[in-house]
Amino acid sequence: MRTTVTLDPDVEQLLHERMAAHGISFKQALNDAVRDSSTPRADYVFETPTFDVALRSEWSEIKETMADEEVEHFLEVTRRSREDR
Repeated sequence: MRTTVTLDPDVEQLLHERMAAHGISFKQALNDAVRDSSTPRADYVFETPTFDVALRSEWSEIKETMADEEVEHFLEVTRRSREDR
């Protein structure tokens, strides 16, 4: 099949690197890259992130020692750090 594809510069560079490394044509490098990206990797292991929950059991003790604003600030910082992961 013949088609026109517009590649981003970084993708084009990756294909040229693949061509040079394996001594293959642009067509072969592109076809191999598409095949590689659509084939599940046998060595890929999905890991569920875990979090230390010890702090939650001590929450009532912590809350007693912190002012309400400090608690809100702590919760906001904690929420942001989890979103950044």
